[in-house]
Amino acid sequence: MKRTSLAAIFAMVLLPFVMHAASAQAVPTYDLRDITVGMPVGDLPNEGYVNLTCVKDPSRKLNAWSAWRDCPADEQSRHAVRFDFDPETSQDGTKVAGHPVLLTVLVDDKGTVTGLTIETDPKARLYIRKKAFLLGNQVKSRYGADGWDCQERQPTAGEQPVGGVFLRELCKKTVPGRMLTVERELFRKPDQDIKSFVDQTLIRITKQAN
Repeated sequence: MKRTSLAAIFAMVLLPFVMHAASAQAVPTYDLRDITVGMPVGDLPNEGYVNLTCVKDPSRKLNAWSAWRDCPADEQSRHAVRFDFDPETSQDGTKVAGHPVLLTVLVDDKGTVTGLTIETDPKARLYIRKKAFLLGNQVKSRYGADGWDCQERQPTAGEQPVGGVFLRELCKKTVPGRMLTVERELFRKPDQDIKSFVDQTLIRITKQAN
């Protein structure tokens, strides 16, 4: 077979892998479904989201995203709105990458989505919750494995690994327009029994100042 023919065959075989690698490193257009930090809150569709409540006052229920001003502002003038996925469009419930989560959108006084928080649900069933620390890896992979600045904390007195693993990790990465923070924890506190332990992932996506 001619050299040129072999080169063509190898090119055809390798092309899908190259394209996959390139797409894997691309920054996602949306941070969560159709939510992107930095977008106007008025562009968020009401369809697909339910149980909108104020984080600072859970007794306040919102009928739509447009009522975000009803939520008390924090010291940074951000209005925090907790929400769930609509069961009619998400039959598995409010999950991200298979993990039950608590979701919060932060809106500034100008009506801009300045933050998004994704936290693994501490009330999830044990067999699901014990894998909560893995969500952090999935998020880092989604935004590209390179460019993360990670710090690991060592155990304090009495803290023990779980299944031979101790993890208290904080990773940060900057992508166009926003800062990503991923915190992962897996360990047992001194006062916890064999069936109890800390296992969680906390993701914060915040808008960068211009």
